[in-house]
Amino acid sequence: MRQSLSRRTFLRNSILATSALALSRYSMAETKLAKPNERVNLACVGIGNRAGEIIRDLYKTGLCNIVALCDVDMGAPHTEAILKDFPDVPRFQDFRQMFDKMANQIDAVSIGTPDFSHFPVTMMAIDLGKHVYVEKPLARTFYENELLMQKAKKFPKVVTQMGNQGHSEANYFQFKAWKDAGIIKDVTRIDAHMNNARRWHGWDVGMKGFPYPERIPDTLDWDLWQMQTVGHDYNRDFVNGQWRCWYDFGMGALGDWGAHILDTAHEFLELGLPTRVEAVKLEGHNSFFFPYSSTIAFHFPKRKDMPAVDVTWYDGLDNLPPIPEGYGISGLDPNIPPPSTGAIEPAKLNPGKIIYGKDLTFKGGSHASILHIIPEDKAKDLANKLPEVPETPSNHFANFLKACKGEEKTRSPFELSAPLSQVFSLGVIAQRLYTKLEFDAVKKEVTNNKFAQSLLIGPPPRKGWEDFFVV
Repeated sequence: MRQSLSRRTFLRNSILATSALALSRYSMAETKLAKPNERVNLACVGIGNRAGEIIRDLYKTGLCNIVALCDVDMGAPHTEAILKDFPDVPRFQDFRQMFDKMANQIDAVSIGTPDFSHFPVTMMAIDLGKHVYVEKPLARTFYENELLMQKAKKFPKVVTQMGNQGHSEANYFQFKAWKDAGIIKDVTRIDAHMNNARRWHGWDVGMKGFPYPERIPDTLDWDLWQMQTVGHDYNRDFVNGQWRCWYDFGMGALGDWGAHILDTAHEFLELGLPTRVEAVKLEGHNSFFFPYSSTIAFHFPKRKDMPAVDVTWYDGLDNLPPIPEGYGISGLDPNIPPPSTGAIEPAKLNPGKIIYGKDLTFKGGSHASILHIIPEDKAKDLANKLPEVPETPSNHFANFLKACKGEEKTRSPFELSAPLSQVFSLGVIAQRLYTKLEFDAVKKEVTNNKFAQSLLIGPPPRKGWEDFFVV
């Protein structure tokens, strides 16, 4: 299943990793901290790979103290960098023990664990009154997202933020300003695309089971790594980012990139939940890991005075959306964090979306990438009529920490990010079953497929994890 790395690729990735580490340590040393009484005491659950980048970005705001570090594999190579950056901070392998011993010293928690394990850590943190910054997607199943939303409502003083960091950058403020000014209006269609290579491309779609068990690394608590999920035997293709490949653990390309591409349209067009979701085309469909390419269609009904919207998601190397005349070049936001594999590989079309309104068509990228009116002649005609876009008052990390101090409101709280993540959960169910779902967005039920309805909730949690599902 695993593809071997060439010597050239290995050296390139090693150089990139070394450079990133050197930069991070320089940044840590240069950070200007706020006064001690103005900083948030932050505990960090998940400290390697992307989680490590989140910790650095939060710390570089100067608005927090790192007071606890927690990871199920404290001896792994990918956790070493953060441990060296914060050598004197208390360390834990089990987040439950961390909360038991240090709850009264923690104001907030960053959660950068695999998709499926966001849920129990977040539920416990909110129960203890701790503010939470949670990587995207918020949770793996529709039901877990629902419970997180309910839990946040039960604790209104707790600040919540999902980590789709572009939601505090240029695209966020531009989309809102253009929508308010009537530049973006009467949208009926959005084509969203992510056509880069994925980790599972090249795997054997004819496999008849999960990979064979391997020896568990001495430093890893494998039982804890699985948390509430149904038990699996250890294999290296389940950890260190590989979890994203499997239906049992991750959310594939849609869950990974959807929150960076569709977030502003979902919020400002008030899309809510779809009434129809269909896996239109899948290449390499199988029962265990995500397809090589997917076309997934979502239908969102009319809202207030806004027309119904059809959103189509395209992923896969050659699975491109129709390109409108005058599209021009496909840009890539330079601020997108590189994956743990080293870099974002070039694609025929960079991640983004095409938005079709009654009178205007827009193209946009991912994360903070702004929208452009196409074709160019149309953009020039409207240049003097576009509203002024406010500057970003704080990035996503500072926005969270300032909200913890009561100075701002978070831009991606659970009331917004949980329904967005539920959209992706529905898409993954349609993808997994290669089917069409009819969905009652009011009752939040699949009406045409009992098995799909059961997947909204997922399998029962493992023994000992049931209490995390209580609001």
